[in-house]
Amino acid sequence: MNPNFLETPIPYLKGVGPNRADTLGSELGIQTYRDLLHLFPNRYLDKTSYYKINQLQPSGADVQVVGKIIRIKTVEQKRGKRLVASFVDETGEMELVWFRSHKWIRENLKLNEPYVVFGRTTRYGSTFSMPHPEMELLSEHQKGLKIAMQPIYPSTEKLSAKGITNRVIAKMMQQLFLECKGQFPESLSTAILDELKLIPKSEALFNIHFPKNQDLLAKAQFRLKFEELFYVQLQLISKKLLRKQKIKGLPFDNVGENFNTFFKEHLPFELTNAQKKVIKEIRNDMGSNAQMNRLLQGDVGSGKTIVGLMCMLLAIDNGFQTCLMAPTEILANQHFNGLKELLGDMNINISLLTGSTKKSARNIIHEQLENGELNILVGTHAVLEDKVQFKNLGLAIIDEQHRFGVAQRSKLWHKNEVPPHILVMTATPIPRTLAMSLYGDLDISVIDELPPGRKPIKTVHRFDSNRLKVFQFIRDEIKKGRQIYMVYPLIKESEALDYKDLMDGYESVARDFPLPDYQISIVHGKMKPSDKDYEMERFVKGETQIMVATTVIEVGVNVPNASVMIIESAERFGLSQLHQLRGRVGRGAEQSFCILMTSHKLSEDAKTRLETMVRTNDGFEIAEVDLKLRGPGDLMGTQQSGILNLKIADIVKDNQILKTARYYALQLLKDDPKLEREGNRSILFAYTKMMQQKTIWNYIS
Repeated sequence: MNPNFLETPIPYLKGVGPNRADTLGSELGIQTYRDLLHLFPNRYLDKTSYYKINQLQPSGADVQVVGKIIRIKTVEQKRGKRLVASFVDETGEMELVWFRSHKWIRENLKLNEPYVVFGRTTRYGSTFSMPHPEMELLSEHQKGLKIAMQPIYPSTEKLSAKGITNRVIAKMMQQLFLECKGQFPESLSTAILDELKLIPKSEALFNIHFPKNQDLLAKAQFRLKFEELFYVQLQLISKKLLRKQKIKGLPFDNVGENFNTFFKEHLPFELTNAQKKVIKEIRNDMGSNAQMNRLLQGDVGSGKTIVGLMCMLLAIDNGFQTCLMAPTEILANQHFNGLKELLGDMNINISLLTGSTKKSARNIIHEQLENGELNILVGTHAVLEDKVQFKNLGLAIIDEQHRFGVAQRSKLWHKNEVPPHILVMTATPIPRTLAMSLYGDLDISVIDELPPGRKPIKTVHRFDSNRLKVFQFIRDEIKKGRQIYMVYPLIKESEALDYKDLMDGYESVARDFPLPDYQISIVHGKMKPSDKDYEMERFVKGETQIMVATTVIEVGVNVPNASVMIIESAERFGLSQLHQLRGRVGRGAEQSFCILMTSHKLSEDAKTRLETMVRTNDGFEIAEVDLKLRGPGDLMGTQQSGILNLKIADIVKDNQILKTARYYALQLLKDDPKLEREGNRSILFAYTKMMQQKTIWNYIS
C-alpha cells in the first residue's frame, strides 16, 4: 500500500461525497482516510451468543435471547398504556415491553412461535424486561447472514439528522478496508510484538472494526491502546532527553551567603526529610549544566513555599533574578506577604506585580528589573507581558501549573538569553498515572510529609439530623478560643437555590449563636469585593468566631486559629474540592476537625467520596479515587479537558498498559536514542510521520 494512501481526503471515499464529508469534518473532525480509520467504536452489540433467561445480568448490555411469547396484555399507566408480552424459554420468564405502536405490534406478534429477541435488559424486582426489542422469527434468523459483533460508532444529533447513521458509518468503514485491501503498515518493532505477544497492526485494525469474537476484540484493543500510549510516552521522554542534551542550563555552583544565612537564622521550623530530599534534587538539577524542568507536588501545608524560596536564594547567590507566578491576585498577594515575612531583615529586594499594580509602581518595577536591582518578582499573568524585561532571569517558579498552558511556560523561556530553570509547584496532588502523561516531560519531586507539630485533621460524616450535636461541638470549640468555617455549595446551575440555602443557613446559625456572645462573618459572591475583604479581615484578626461562606475561601486565607471546617451538603462537592477545603484548617498546632454534613439521600459516588475523605488525609490517594470517579478530562478542569485527547486508550482504566508503554519507550530510547537500528525502522517511520502531522501533539496539552 502506498504509505500516503491514508492521507487521501475523505470526499474521495466511495459513498461519502462532498456533503457528507463536510458533516463528518465538522462533527467528528474526519478529514482523511486515516481519521476515519481511527474513529473507533465506543461499544459493540454482541450477536454471537444467545443467553438463557436465567443467565441474564443487570449489566445494561444488549443481549440475544431465544424463546416464545405465551401471552400479551395491555397495562394502564399514569400517561397512556404499555403493551407487555410474557416471553419464556426452558429456564424462566421475562417481559417484552412497548410504549408505542401497540396496534401494529399486537397484530404482528405470533404466540408460541420461536423468536430471537435482541435488546438491553433492565430488572424490576426479580423480573427482567426488554423495552422495544429487535425481533425476528427463529426460522428467518437462521437463514440470515451471521454478522459477528456489531460496532457502535460515536455519533451526534447533527449526524443522525443528516442521515449518517451507525449503519452508514459501518458501510464507509467496509469501503475503506476494501480500498486499502485490509493492509496497513506495521508501526511497532518485531521485538516488542514478540515480547508482548501483540497481534499485527492490520489484524488489530480489522478486529477493532469488525471483531469476529470477544477474544479477538480484546487482543485488538490491547494492541491499539498500547501503541497509542507508547507513542505519547516516546514523544514526552525523547523531548525530555533532547532538552537535557541540547538546552544548556545556567550552572548554579555557588551555595552562598543568602542561602546559608536563611538556613541558619530564618527557618521558622526544622525542614522535614521530604523537604531536604527535594531541595537536594533541585540543587543537583541547577548545578548540572542542563536546564531544570521540575514539577514539585505537595499537599496543602506541606511547606512548598519554603523550598521555593530556598531555590530562589540559590539563584540570587549565583547572581541571577527570580520570579514566582501565581494564577490569581489573592494567591500572588499571599505569596508576596509570606515571602517577605520569611525573609525578615535580609537584604533581598522583592516586588509584587499584578493587574492592580499602579502605573507609577509598575515603572519602578520595570526599571529595577532591567538594571538588576530587583531580586524577586512575584506576580500573576502580568509577569508574562512583553514590557516585563529582566536583566538576567535565572529561575521561574510557577504555582498551580494546571492554570497555565505550555505556551505561557514558553514565554518565560524567552525572558533570558539562556532559558531559566523552571520549577512548577502544585498543591493539587496529581495521580502518578496522570503525571506520567501530562507532565511526562518534567522531572517530578514530591513532598509527602507534613511539618512537625501538625496533627492530622480528624474528619467525620454527619447527617443533618445530628445538627444539634454538631452545634454543641462548635460551642465547645469556641469556648476553647477556636474559630469555625461553615461552607455552603454555590453552583452556577442552581445559584438562586444555593444562595437561599446559604442565607437560611446563616439565619439559623445566627439564631443558635446569638450576639453579643458570638460574632459571625458572612462571605459570598454577591458582595462587593471591599465588603468581602472587610469580613475576611475580621475573621483573620479573630474578631468573629464563625465564618459562613460559599467556596470563595477555597484558595487563599491562612487562619492558624481556625480548627473546625463544616461543609454543608458535602455530597454536592467533588473530592478534590472537599480536600482543598479541609486544608483550610489544621494550620496551627491544635487538633483540627472537618465535619461533612449531608442529607440521607446519597448516590453511590457521593458515598465513595465521603468514605474516602473520612478514611484518609493523603492527597495522592484522594486524587487516585477522584480520577477513577471523574476521569482525566474533568479532573483538571474544563480549560484542560482536551489534555489527553486519546482515541482508544483511557489513562485511568488502562493504567497498567500506560506503565508498560512507558517502560518500553524508556528502554527503546536508552538502547537506541536515534532509532537508527534496522529492527526499529517501522517505529522511526511511524514516529516521524506523527511528528510531521503533529498528531501526537493532539494528545498532549
